[in-house]
Amino acid sequence: MKEVNPKETSRAYAFEMWMNAPMPMVTFFKTLDVSNLVKISRKKRLKFNMLMCYCIGMAASKVKEFYMLPVGNKLMEYDSIAVNTIVANSAGEVSSCDLPFSVNLQQFNNDYLCLTRETAKSCTDHDLSHQSMVIGTSALAQYEIDGAVGMYSGIFNNPFMIWGKYKRTWFKTTLTVSFQFHHTQMDGAHASMFLDRLQSEINKIRI
Repeated sequence: MKEVNPKETSRAYAFEMWMNAPMPMVTFFKTLDVSNLVKISRKKRLKFNMLMCYCIGMAASKVKEFYMLPVGNKLMEYDSIAVNTIVANSAGEVSSCDLPFSVNLQQFNNDYLCLTRETAKSCTDHDLSHQSMVIGTSALAQYEIDGAVGMYSGIFNNPFMIWGKYKRTWFKTTLTVSFQFHHTQMDGAHASMFLDRLQSEINKIRI
């Protein structure tokens, strides 16, 4: 990653307006049709959470605003992105695991399985924040929730997604997600574009 001059980027106005705001985070909610992911997960015996993280990475990689992030009082530019997942560890607590994003699903799946296993065993966070722009996720897959708003600590400005248990109907399976982002990083239109692309990635993934 490298520091960039905000005035020389498309985020110049947003940086000036939102960097010192007491609450610069915005949260969107969207209900996704995840029928295709559920089908692939069962047919190919792949973890649903891994498939969600992969589609998030795919969608984010196509929105240039994801490659910049306010860190402290600076605007940083990254060459790569990663997707974070929360792992139940061997101590009965949770650890954080950053997964390097790869467009190759097999590679991403291998990294997911290996890194989450190591993180769970060691109880040590796997952190890629110094080299990649990390998208946080938290899957409360065993609970039915209608939505969640992430906490703004004033330290981490990374975009963050939360979801609970997917819901089955006769015709499709849906999942409500919340997406929190720092207004300096992107505007509502960029966030909406990302969520639309996330649905598109979920629909078109084939194995």
